[in-house]
This record gives sequence, C-alpha cells and structure tokens, in this order.
Amino acid sequence: MGTNYYLDEVLRRYSSSFDLYRDYSLKGEKYPAYGYFFSLGEKYVLKKEATLWSIRAYEHVLFCETDTITIDYIKHLYDVMESHMEPDLVRKGQKYPEKDHMISYLTIVVISKNTPDEETIKEIRKFRFDKGYLFNFRGHSEGGFLCACLDSQKIITNNRAKRLKKMFEDVFVYLDKKAS
Repeated sequence: MGTNYYLDEVLRRYSSSFDLYRDYSLKGEKYPAYGYFFSLGEKYVLKKEATLWSIRAYEHVLFCETDTITIDYIKHLYDVMESHMEPDLVRKGQKYPEKDHMISYLTIVVISKNTPDEETIKEIRKFRFDKGYLFNFRGHSEGGFLCACLDSQKIITNNRAKRLKKMFEDVFVYLDKKAS
C-alpha cells in the first residue's frame, strides 16, 4: 500500500468536516495536504445582536509523507508547528489570536512507509506543544502528532492525538477489506 492510497482514504474521511487543500505550501515547504476546521458557539438574548458570549474553536491538520520517520524529522516538524503553523495559522501574524478564540488544535499527521525504531516511537509519544495567549484569556493552542506506519499498520500518537487513533486504524481495516 502506498502513502498516497492511504492518504486519499484519510482525506475522504476528513472531507465531511474539514476544508482540505492538496499540495499545500507553508513557508516554502510543500505538504501533500492541509485540513482546516472552524466551529463557532455563541449564546445570545432574543436576537443575535445581543450576544452574551461567543467561542471559536479551530483545528489545523498538516499531512506529511515519508519513507521512514526519524528523530530529526520529528524535531523539524516541531519547528514547523512552533515557527509556522502557530504564528501563521492561529495568530495570522498578529500578537494574539482574534477575540473569542478559545482553542486551536494543531495536528501533524505523518504517513510513513516504515515503522520507526523504539527511540523514535518514544520521541513521538513525548511530542508536546502548548501555548496560551494573554494568560489564556485569548485561549490556547495545543499540538498533536500522529504517525501511521504502513508496513506494520501501527498508529503511534502523542497524548493530544490519541483521539484520532481509532479513525486511522479504521482506515487500515477498510483498505484491507477493499483489497481482498
């Protein structure tokens, strides 16, 4: 199974909730895909002009493909999250996110042809990114990291991306059934 084949099925599942962009470029680096989700919740009295409160939640997912994931590659992707995804996608170049921003989930999904060694797996599980804005009055961002290994059909995540694990495992099951 090739990385494109797996990625296509993952993107098909994301397409019901996310705006998806193929061949996405972020600060001059190309990625096979990027997904964006936005949710607005608000409470108002009688009419929308009398809003009591409003919250905005976002999710940004950057998809990557590689033959083998390494510790250096994980460090590079952490730098991408910290130096490009967070300032450009969350804050849009400003000092803080917009008013009523509650949370932005930043997720990196790596589709790897090969399963990494134990040391690299530990590094994936230790991956941590969390940033608050204005003492969290303007919300915060948190980073998730998921690696789908095609050769072993193993999904490795950090703590923040565990919620995605089942869906990515289901993609393997679906593609296996489809192939037989």
